[in-house]
Amino acid sequence: MELNNFNRIQDTVLQQAVFDGIQSFPECGGIGIFIGTVRNHHEGRAVKALKYTAYAPVAEKMIRQIEQDIQLKYGVSYVRVVHRIGALGIGDTAIIAMAYAPHRREAFEACEEAVERVKHEVPVWKEEFYMDGSSQFVEGCCIRKDQQNHSDQLSQLHVLTEAKTPSSHSHCLHTHEHPHGDDHHLVQKNIQQNANIYQWHL
Repeated sequence: MELNNFNRIQDTVLQQAVFDGIQSFPECGGIGIFIGTVRNHHEGRAVKALKYTAYAPVAEKMIRQIEQDIQLKYGVSYVRVVHRIGALGIGDTAIIAMAYAPHRREAFEACEEAVERVKHEVPVWKEEFYMDGSSQFVEGCCIRKDQQNHSDQLSQLHVLTEAKTPSSHSHCLHTHEHPHGDDHHLVQKNIQQNANIYQWHL
């Protein structure tokens, strides 16, 4: 069976039509769907819009690997996730995840884990723009606390930055101002100064 081949990172309006239909999976009786949209508030602040940026080559590879991992873990027939990048307004769709499974429980669980892993592991960065005119990168995607030692973290950071991490900036910087210069230097400095070390996971 030949399935649809589409980009997991897209810069246009997301459509459910890109996903394969349930008719192609007659063994499945459950469909899990999650659609994430842009809300108008965050931690008590009024949000006007937001912007997603990504290092697409790595993000594409990671999302496809996550899909495969979850498909095997839950024994489901189909898992797909697409994530939007670019400028989004309130109510716009930022992410769609879909899972087909023989029963509803596996469909729900596979869909939920797919969303959680993409949001917390894949190098997609979210900048929020507020009604008061300020903006900031929001912590959440592509970073997590890790128990590895400091040298291992810097080693993996080096791998990512050598792969040309985008100049659109990571949540690790957590600043209202856009940093300039070499991203590797900026993020490495931030890691060295922060007691709670964060890192990307490739």
